[in-house]
Amino acid sequence: MNRADAGPRDIYSQRLESRRASLAANERRIQLHGYLQRAILLGALAAILLALHHAFSIGWQVVPVAAFVTLSASHDWLVRISDVRRRAVRYFERGLLRLDGKWSGTGDPGVRYLDPAHPYAQDLDLFGNRSLFELLCNARTPMGQNTLAAWLMEPAMPAVIRARQEAVVDLAPRVDLREDIAVLGENARTGVHTEALFAWGEREPLLEPSPFRIVACGLSVLGATAVIALIAYLLAQFGMFRLPEKTMAGMQLYCLFMGIVYSAILRRFKKRTSRIINEIDAAGYELSLIAGVLRRLESERFTSPRPTALRAKLDTEGWPPSRRIAKLNRLIELVDSRRNMAVKVIGPLLLWDLHLSYSIENWRRVSGPAIRRWLNAVGEIEAISSLAGYYYEHPGDVFPEFTPERPCFDATAIGHPLLDESRVVRSDVRLDGELRFLVVSGSNMSGKSTLLRTLGINAVPAQAGAPVRAKRLIMSPLAIGASIRITDSLHSGVSRFYAEILRIRQIVNLTGGILPVFFLVDEFLQGTNSNDRSVGAEALVRGLLRRGAVGLITTHDLALAEIAGRLGRQAANVHFEDRIDGGRMYFDYKLRHGVVQTSNAIELMRSVGLSV
Repeated sequence: MNRADAGPRDIYSQRLESRRASLAANERRIQLHGYLQRAILLGALAAILLALHHAFSIGWQVVPVAAFVTLSASHDWLVRISDVRRRAVRYFERGLLRLDGKWSGTGDPGVRYLDPAHPYAQDLDLFGNRSLFELLCNARTPMGQNTLAAWLMEPAMPAVIRARQEAVVDLAPRVDLREDIAVLGENARTGVHTEALFAWGEREPLLEPSPFRIVACGLSVLGATAVIALIAYLLAQFGMFRLPEKTMAGMQLYCLFMGIVYSAILRRFKKRTSRIINEIDAAGYELSLIAGVLRRLESERFTSPRPTALRAKLDTEGWPPSRRIAKLNRLIELVDSRRNMAVKVIGPLLLWDLHLSYSIENWRRVSGPAIRRWLNAVGEIEAISSLAGYYYEHPGDVFPEFTPERPCFDATAIGHPLLDESRVVRSDVRLDGELRFLVVSGSNMSGKSTLLRTLGINAVPAQAGAPVRAKRLIMSPLAIGASIRITDSLHSGVSRFYAEILRIRQIVNLTGGILPVFFLVDEFLQGTNSNDRSVGAEALVRGLLRRGAVGLITTHDLALAEIAGRLGRQAANVHFEDRIDGGRMYFDYKLRHGVVQTSNAIELMRSVGLSV
């Protein structure tokens, strides 16, 4: 099969087989290394016994020791390779599960982003088990996950959406890039604390560039001479050689004077140098976790404007982040050298901590402000990559078209993206300047709530820059407000009805924003009596329409269906039907015009054994 003609399933299957074979081969190498290490240890013990019997020199032990150290280093390297390949195996296994519709529970549910006060996140299954976030998210860094979640919770403007759509098309065929980012970003999933890292990179400098640094360099040279003088003095004291008494006294005074000078300098800078050196460990470690992702993005050349601009943002003064971070890592190695006993002894006389602190602050002054830019760019490219992965795996989905005609939501053959394609029943729904409101009636389990979720859960990714599960979708930018999964709260003392009217008030308040509101309300005001429900529902709908909103409500109460007739051409009734055959209830989930003429409540009660 030509690679260019292969579909996602073929590509994923081929790569999964390749990664598994590569992992198995590497595991065999690791096992072989273990055998060789044990053999070398046994050989070394045998050689020691032979050396004790003067068969040959004990010095030959350097050979097995060197071999053992070499194998140990090689073993660690092979273990790291296995970790990477194991991540790649998991990545393609999950990709195949998504294609099979068995992805629930295999990804990040993003529950941490779920805010019950958000106008639609909980109602439209944005986060949680088998959620939109779990389906879309392939981001491995916290920056990518945060960015994708933010895009789903806040609609973008059409210009931004179009830029993201172009980027998604650009990244969709780049399977290598998505695999590499997923594998390399695994370390950063829980290790990078972005806000703390931003604060470190952007805080006010503790050591400003000043002429004193030149003075400090000169003092370090004098410190080196003091170290030499001290060594000479001690050797003379132990009789290694003789020096004149005046020279000995001069050395003593010189070392004492330099000790006083250095003590004063170190005391003057101690608080600042201690803070600088203590902070560098955490910052360097967190930056190293994303260094691989940054390095991979540096090598990629994009064709669409948005990722190209993000790629350009990575460089700082002409240097890519990987070189900047490598320089920081060298400074961290010098910080670690302070644990060496020799450095502990002579370091104060060389002003070691002060020079390190100046170098660290200079790095932070130049590169620190770029950290936010680096991490934001990584987050956005990961979010785009997640949407591109979905687009690659669902070639039948389309990008929505955005129109300046407000408000508008015109969908042809729209389906629920969280359902397996074999179970999706598609519908046509059009709301625009003339027809702006639909009352959806129907029996229990006929598909009313699913329709609302279908429309909402497509409008969300549409305004994030992703494709949608439809044959065609034309829409204007819309603020979404949903009341579908509203429950009472015993802890807060809030009834279901009160919780619903609070959400409806939130939806009404959204109409004061810059975007028209797209409202989706399931079982409108079901917690009150029929009269209050009818009067209240009509008043609220009229108010929403007067404020420029469009939307749908569902109901079992056919009195509410009369609202559409009283609103004239700007409203209509639609419904779902069911049929009973042999005591069993069947649904086709097809949306039809008009008011439902049947009810299944009595039959449902009888079907569970109730006498009615």
